[in-house]
Amino acid sequence: MKKILIANRGEIALRIIQTCKEMNIGTVAVYSEADKDLPFVKAADEAVHIGEPPVAKSYLKSEEILKAAIEHKVDGIHPGYGLLSENDDFAKRIEEAGITFIGPSPQTIEWMGDKIKARKTMQQAGVPIVPGTIEPIEDVEEGIKLAEQIGYPVMLKASSGGGGIGMVKCENRDDLSKHFVSSQQRAKNYFGSGRMFIEKCIENARHIEVQVMGDTHGNIVHLYERDCSVQRRNQKVVEESPSPFLTESLRSKITASAVKAAKAVNYVNAGTVEFVVSENGDYYFLEMNTRLQVEHPVTESITGLDLVRWQIQIAKGERLPLMQNEILSNGHAVEFRLYAEDPVTFFPSPGKIEELNWPEITNVRIDSGYESGNAVTPFYDPMIAKIIVSDSNREECIKTALKFFGSLEIKGLKTNVPLFQRLLEEEDFVKGDYTTDYLSKRSASKS
Repeated sequence: MKKILIANRGEIALRIIQTCKEMNIGTVAVYSEADKDLPFVKAADEAVHIGEPPVAKSYLKSEEILKAAIEHKVDGIHPGYGLLSENDDFAKRIEEAGITFIGPSPQTIEWMGDKIKARKTMQQAGVPIVPGTIEPIEDVEEGIKLAEQIGYPVMLKASSGGGGIGMVKCENRDDLSKHFVSSQQRAKNYFGSGRMFIEKCIENARHIEVQVMGDTHGNIVHLYERDCSVQRRNQKVVEESPSPFLTESLRSKITASAVKAAKAVNYVNAGTVEFVVSENGDYYFLEMNTRLQVEHPVTESITGLDLVRWQIQIAKGERLPLMQNEILSNGHAVEFRLYAEDPVTFFPSPGKIEELNWPEITNVRIDSGYESGNAVTPFYDPMIAKIIVSDSNREECIKTALKFFGSLEIKGLKTNVPLFQRLLEEEDFVKGDYTTDYLSKRSASKS
């Protein structure tokens, strides 16, 4: 593999370019008009203007991206995360063009992208799933009937998409009646399908995910877990590993279930199996993300491994570099997603970064797609950077993070730094005693 096109932008494009340079692989970036001055465009060996700022007119233009790949004679395409990374049609067309897609097969992407199909598969494989429906719900009347059988509260979810867009919590019959049609329409608009299903809402839960890797020779391993329970509007804000909640026994069970889930679909390349874990330790499969995750640096920090390098090696047909007993977890790592947003309302706050000075502090990794003078535009996710703090233990990570955010200088726009500073000093977070509704309950108590 001599040259790779990166079908993405910002910090993840830079992250992939970094590993490609270390592997002596050439890189081609694609960029929109809004991103022409960003660091990833300058860092790539070649760069192709792909269209206007809106994603539908640039980063989602699969035809233009594939055309650029062919014209620049690349051997592989890395989709990063988000955008086209879980688009099975895009992956299929890449393969048909004789180019290697650095990810799982189109069939696996399609299989796991349909959450109803994924639930059925996991149930058949013996992986625990959240109690709920395994067939699409036709209308609100059927939904109400099923929800009453399951028991409120329930989560109304889109089968073809996730995140805050694809789900809504319903406390009772009135909530479900109110949200069903609008959620269905939103799912059609964002994911192209209005198929919905219902799951029991597991309250006071942790969100635990397991990094898995599989090669084309049938080998599948896990690279331990990440605790992603600090969320706002069902979107992750802080991720860490090891989870302060899991016992060694529960960790072993969850990681074994993740490997079982990956084997059930003959998984190849990087993937993440996500679980919801109840306060009494029961755990259930949520979904499988068939791509690299935003929070992959957490895993890299505790294992000392380069996940992007592994992805490329697997795509080349090589065996996994290490087997399960050779993959070790050392120390602790916490990732903070630094956003251009109001730290109270969590609403995006785009604007020009007038000045950005990163503190030089040991044990802190900064994955950023911006530098001073760049603009965080309203067209894309407003994440400025990922701050990954690693040390021998969680207590030291918290101390280092407080020092970092206390010294960080960002001028020109609002950020969620004040949120992190408060969080890092709160007793419950310091003790590791938090759940997925921690931030929402915390905001409600202060309003």
